[in-house]
Order: sequence, then C-alpha cells, then structure tokens
Amino acid sequence: MAEGKKHILTYEGLRKYEDELHELKVVRRLEVAQKLKEARAQGDLSENAEYDAAKDEQRDIEARIEELENILKNAEVVVEDEVNTGTVNIGCKVKIHDVKYNEDIEYKIVGSTEADSLQGKISNESPVGRALIGKKVGDVVVVETMAGNMKYKIVKINKSA
Repeated sequence: MAEGKKHILTYEGLRKYEDELHELKVVRRLEVAQKLKEARAQGDLSENAEYDAAKDEQRDIEARIEELENILKNAEVVVEDEVNTGTVNIGCKVKIHDVKYNEDIEYKIVGSTEADSLQGKISNESPVGRALIGKKVGDVVVVETMAGNMKYKIVKINKSA
C-alpha cells in the first residue's frame, strides 16, 4: 500500500483492524515463535519442512502487521452518527432500486480499505459508490459496468450506526 495514503474507515472497520493487529501481535507471533522453537529442536534446519513453513508463516504475519499499522497510522475515521442523511456519503446505508431487474439493493458506503461486496459494503471509489456519492433520495444514477449501463434510483438513505 502506498505510504501516506489516507484510509477512510468507519468505527466498525477501525475496531476490526485494531483487533486483528492485536491478535497478530499478541497471539499469532507467540504461536509462530513456539513452532519455530519446536522445529529447531528437531535438528537439521536445511531439510526441515516444519521450520520452513513456520518461517513463511512468520513472514506473512509480519507483513500483515506492517500493512495494518500503515492503515491505522493513516486512518481517517468517519463518525457515522454525524453522517448527513440528506445525501449519500461514506458511512451511510443506501437503498437503491435496480430499474432493469426491478429489485432493491442495500449497500453501506465505506472507504476502499473496508469494502466487501459480499457483506454489502461498497467503496466510495467503486463505480456504483462513486455514482451515488452526493446524490439524494429520488435521484437516478447511471453506472457504466462491463455488462452495460445500469440505472439505479435512490430509495432511502440511513445512518448505518
């Protein structure tokens, strides 16, 4: 990740990353250190698969810790209780109506770091998120997708907290 890039997070996302960082530093580091100790006790490290696996795991954990520390150091937290529900913005839930398929969809608008479409969290930088930001209930947006242009009508904007 680019050093210094602002990571827009909700409080929920901030807590999630802080918890993951704590878990990695306090629990996972100790587990890997124990695995390395046990693997070293087996003797010859040049042909020790357990040692190699533990070293790989240690490298992955340290890389993730560094990534999380960078995210948290450059975090900009959106106060969801103060989100203006007059327009779509980061930290709000928005219900949109897909005109083509005649169905309603609900998304939580989050920063790109926190986006997870399987959980209904879309980034403000995604095509749909970008099109919705700043719009009001009743507005219709057209989003260019690989499947063609999609038309959505904003039905409802709520605070997500």
